[in-house]
Amino acid sequence: MACHEPRLRLPFPSHLRKIVLVGNPNVGKSVFFNALTGLYVDVSNFPGTTLEINHGQVGNDCIIDTPGIYGVSSFNDEERVARDIILAADIVINVVDAVHLDRDLFLTQQLIDMGLPVVVALNMVDEAAREGIKVDHDKLAQLLGVPVVPTIAVKGQGIEELKKAVAYARPGHPIPELEEMLAPLLPKVHRRAETLLILEGDPWIAARHRLKPMDKREEIYLLRRRRVDELVNAVVQEDMSRASFRSILSKWMLKPLTGIPILLGVLYLLYQFIGVFIAQTVVEITEERIMQGYYQPFIQELLDPWLGQGPLGTLLIGEFGLLTMTVTYILGLLLPLVVGFYLSLSILEDSGYLPRIAVLVDRILMKLGMNGRGVIPLILGTGCVTAATITTRLLSTPRERTIATFLLAMTIPCSAQLGVIASMLAPLGPRYVVAYVALIFTIFVLAGTVVNRILPGEPSDLFIDLPPLRWPQAQNVLKKTYTKVALFLREATPLFAGGALLIGLLQVTGLLEVIQALLSPLTVSWLKLPKEAATAFIMGFIRRDFGAAGLYSLPLTPEQTLVALVTITIFVPCIASALVILKERGIREALVIWPTILVLAFLIGGILAHILI
Repeated sequence: MACHEPRLRLPFPSHLRKIVLVGNPNVGKSVFFNALTGLYVDVSNFPGTTLEINHGQVGNDCIIDTPGIYGVSSFNDEERVARDIILAADIVINVVDAVHLDRDLFLTQQLIDMGLPVVVALNMVDEAAREGIKVDHDKLAQLLGVPVVPTIAVKGQGIEELKKAVAYARPGHPIPELEEMLAPLLPKVHRRAETLLILEGDPWIAARHRLKPMDKREEIYLLRRRRVDELVNAVVQEDMSRASFRSILSKWMLKPLTGIPILLGVLYLLYQFIGVFIAQTVVEITEERIMQGYYQPFIQELLDPWLGQGPLGTLLIGEFGLLTMTVTYILGLLLPLVVGFYLSLSILEDSGYLPRIAVLVDRILMKLGMNGRGVIPLILGTGCVTAATITTRLLSTPRERTIATFLLAMTIPCSAQLGVIASMLAPLGPRYVVAYVALIFTIFVLAGTVVNRILPGEPSDLFIDLPPLRWPQAQNVLKKTYTKVALFLREATPLFAGGALLIGLLQVTGLLEVIQALLSPLTVSWLKLPKEAATAFIMGFIRRDFGAAGLYSLPLTPEQTLVALVTITIFVPCIASALVILKERGIREALVIWPTILVLAFLIGGILAHILI
């Protein structure tokens, strides 16, 4: 469908030749766009979307940038916009990353299969050389059937050559097996590009031609994957003896034999920083010394003459008061933890290591219903489940976010809770420590496997960029940390205040004691723990480490300690996490997650108690 046809209503001048920049995310398209257009840039909202598209007129040409895509399809607004602009193109400049040809040439081959005039900008050839990668661009041009220009866009190298090559843009060599598939449909559609998209199951393009989308997507994908592998094998040479140490380290991080020990080492450092230094040393100063030692006595002495011991005083300055517990938790406990976590996350992200962790564990997490991105909230959860639940937004689908949220709420103890658990298990000896870790890990795997099978759908494939490893930039790290911490505090503060108000109302009305009394038979008869353990579970809902700490003073045998700690770990997460789950997943999912975890905590704890005690 041509760009001047009214059904598309593209926001570009129809009389100009349209040169469209296309490529995967983060391949440098914006650098090329700025180099080609200079200051002659306009921005338009694409019809029917909120997406802004950059375009600029240079002579009789309209240079158009597109959102980064991995393939021409229609799964989201970015892809649909890119697809329609590509279909309207007179010439496509396909920017590819020389380091990741096996990924980027997939899109190149699809553009060629669509019959579009293409010129390839082989970008980042300097980065490829540093990683010991040499690309024979002349041979690649011969095999693709289109011009290929090596470039280093950030240094301006190859830009002039690319401008000249545009005049020689042409359709390349499509995959031969496609011709037989295209033949029956092409007379009805008349355009090769749209015919191919209909074969690949694009419902929007099929609807434009009043046809049903075909189901050849998987078959075409396999043909294209084989073709790209052949191209890469033919034109790419790797010489690791010339590669930098960063390149070698990057490859080590992706291989299980070397990547897993590296990951364990990084996790150990993270635990020492967040779980020991931040959660124990720093929080002891901010929460216990400053907030509980100075702030709470000050605010209670200031307001007690006005509020007294009545209901209002309990709600504002009582044990769970809005001006006592809420402020202390947010500033004394959450703020240091959240700063520590987002600082660590920003360092991992800016260094380029975080996406490598995702690739390393992708195959494992796929069995639990998530792709490799799921490791990010799971790692964060060992420090603060509340913050980690918010970061499940990073995952690709609602299904994966639900699985991650469930696993975080049920099986991941936060750093504050881990500190108390470690102090209770350490005197019992390594046998009980190993038993606790083995039990929680087994529950984690079983829970993920079961939820993966229950929820409809499949985990999404991992599409993630692997930027080069580098030393984190202090400015980037601090900016990311500040932005994420500020966002978290804005979202979490009202939730904490609401939670504190709810607990305060339960205390004022006497319902808190009623709940404790109702739980006592369950803890004594089923879990075989002292009746005082019921209070620990109530406190665990208010704050996880309070629940574990409530068990600390009880006279428990080693077996009872193990039962109690496993149960309190699985038990419904603290009220802050529960409220974040409600906000992130909605009331329907929250009302499924909370009761399910509550039942499973006591069920598993009781079974363990009857086995051990």
